[in-house]
Amino acid sequence: MWGADKHKKADISQFGGKTTIIAQDAEITGDMRFSGAVQIDGRVIGNVEAEEGLVRVSEHGYVAGVIRAPHVLINGQVNGDVFALEHLELDAKARISGDLHYRFMEMVMGAQISGQLNYLGQEAGQQLPLDQSLLLNPENS
Repeated sequence: MWGADKHKKADISQFGGKTTIIAQDAEITGDMRFSGAVQIDGRVIGNVEAEEGLVRVSEHGYVAGVIRAPHVLINGQVNGDVFALEHLELDAKARISGDLHYRFMEMVMGAQISGQLNYLGQEAGQQLPLDQSLLLNPENS
């Protein structure tokens, strides 16, 4: 509503030619690092990291590991912390066991979180180095 145009949401269609889809019957074991977008309809056992881009966990998707990306959309299950350096969107079927670190967040009624919410603030931005994002948690100091 007010100021909504300031913070446009990322959409998977923005990353034409740089989009990876992990099919519903697929399972990947190991860490993923990429630039662009990934849609997880299957299972990922490992961390998912994007310097630029979007991670979408669909209704049937499952991630056991840390998700770290500028834009994260979740409508499936995640067992691990989520670092959305720009925008985090939780849909009605999102089930998260882990802490959420976000700059902007939208949550639809029905989403479930078992963990803490941690606002990153304006200083985070998209330029935060991936390996240093844990420094934002004062408990680690």
